[in-house]
Amino acid sequence: MTNTVTWDAARWQARLDELRAAHHVPGAVLAVLVGDEIHELASGVLHRGTGVETTTDSVFQLGSIAKVYTATLIMRLAETGKLDLDAPVVEVLPEFETIDPDATGTITTRRLLSHLSGLTCDFTLDTGRGDDCIARFVEASKGIAMDCPPGTAVSYSSVGYQVLGRIAEVLTGLTWDQALKDLVFAPLGLKQSMTLPEEALSFRAAMSHLGEPGQDPEPASAWDLMPRSAGPGARVIASAGDVVRLARMHLDGGLAPDGTRVLAPETVEAMQRRETDVPDKWTVSADGWGLGWTLYDWDGTPGFGHDGAAIGQYAYLRVIPSAGVAVALVTNGGGARQLYAALFRELLGEIADVRIPEAFAPPAEPPAVDMTRFAGVYRREGVVITVTEDLKLRYEFVGGMADYSPPLDMDLVPVTGTVFAAAGAGPSFSEDWMPVVFSTLSTGTECVYIGMRAAPKDA
Repeated sequence: MTNTVTWDAARWQARLDELRAAHHVPGAVLAVLVGDEIHELASGVLHRGTGVETTTDSVFQLGSIAKVYTATLIMRLAETGKLDLDAPVVEVLPEFETIDPDATGTITTRRLLSHLSGLTCDFTLDTGRGDDCIARFVEASKGIAMDCPPGTAVSYSSVGYQVLGRIAEVLTGLTWDQALKDLVFAPLGLKQSMTLPEEALSFRAAMSHLGEPGQDPEPASAWDLMPRSAGPGARVIASAGDVVRLARMHLDGGLAPDGTRVLAPETVEAMQRRETDVPDKWTVSADGWGLGWTLYDWDGTPGFGHDGAAIGQYAYLRVIPSAGVAVALVTNGGGARQLYAALFRELLGEIADVRIPEAFAPPAEPPAVDMTRFAGVYRREGVVITVTEDLKLRYEFVGGMADYSPPLDMDLVPVTGTVFAAAGAGPSFSEDWMPVVFSTLSTGTECVYIGMRAAPKDA
C-alpha cells in the first residue's frame, strides 16, 4: 500500500534531537518507510568518549530483533521442504534434550518460533568464538530446564532461537552467520548488516553506554559483551535503514526491491498470523506472537515488529501493513525506551493513524484486589518469586543465577484484577513501573509473568 503522507525531514530531525537529549541517549538513528521511500535521520554521537558523530550509515547491535532475521531464515528453509515446522526438533537435532523427555519429544520448530516451547530463557554459556559455537551450546544445554510444559503458555526464550540457529546450520551445512548472509542479507541487498564484531570494524559502529536512569551514561567496558553462540537470538548488527529494508520485504509479500522472491506470500502471511495471545501486554508491548514476529493491536489496527536489547544498545521496529509504514529506531544507551515511546507515539499517530497506548502505570485510584488467590511461591529456572497478601513481591535469583543480583523487594499496585504495577524493581528491569501479570497455564496451573517469562506456582 502506498502512503501519501508528506515526510517533513526537518521537523522530525528536530524532534529526534530534542527527545534524544531529553532522555540522555548518546546516539540514535531513525529509519522510516513511508510513501515507498525510506527516510533516515541520525542524532548525537556513537561514543561519548571520542565524540564520533552518529550518521545514518552507522551500525548498531539489534539485540533480540535478531530473532526476526533467524525466523526469516528458518521460514526460507521450511519453504524448500527441508524442514517441517510441526515435526519434533529431535528429528533434525537428535542431540537436543531437555530435563523432561516428554517435553523434548513435543517441542517443534513452530513452538520455538512462537515462544511456546516452554524452554527457559536463562541458560547462558560462552562456547567460544569457533564456527562450532552454536553446536557446542546445544550440546551443553542437554537437560535444560523448562519454564512450563510445551504449548501450555507463551514464555519468552532466547535459548529456543539458539536451537533454531543450530537447525539452520544442520540443514544448510553452513554456520548460522553464513546462512543468514547467503539466504537473507544477500537477496535483500543488505550491505550494512552483519553478525560478527570484526565485521563491524568496516563501518561506523555505535559504542554501548551504561549508567543510572536520568543521567548521561558512560561508554561500557567493552563494545560487545555477548558470546558468539547467542547470535541467532541476540546479535545482528545493522543500520536502521537495513532493518527497515528487511521489514519492507515482509510488507511486500516476500519480494525484494529488485523483484527477487525471498519468501512466498503465504509464508509471509503465516509469520504474521497469531500463534498465541500474550498475557503480559506491556513488557514488550505485545498483544500476541506469530512465527518470529511480535504482534500488536492498536485499537483494531494490526501491526508487527520486535524490540531488541543488547548490553547498552536498544532497538525498536514497528510495521503497520494497512499504512505501508515501517519504522526502526536504533540507540546506544540511556533512556532509550522513553525516547522510543515518545517518538513513535507521535510519529505513528501522524503517518499511520495509529495510537500507541500510554506508558504502563497504575491508575490514580487502584482497584481493590483480594490477594489470597495470588499469594504463594512461583518458580522458574534460576528465579524464585514470592508474593504475599499484603501486596509485596520478592524476586530472588537462585542456583546458577544466585550471584546475578541481590533479592529485589517490590510493592505491588493493582491495575486490574490480575495485572499489577511493581515499584522498586530498579534499572535491571525497568526505569518506570514493571508489569506483574498473573495468569494460568492451559493445564490449570497458576503462574506469574515477569519480563515475559512464565513462572508456575508451586506453593
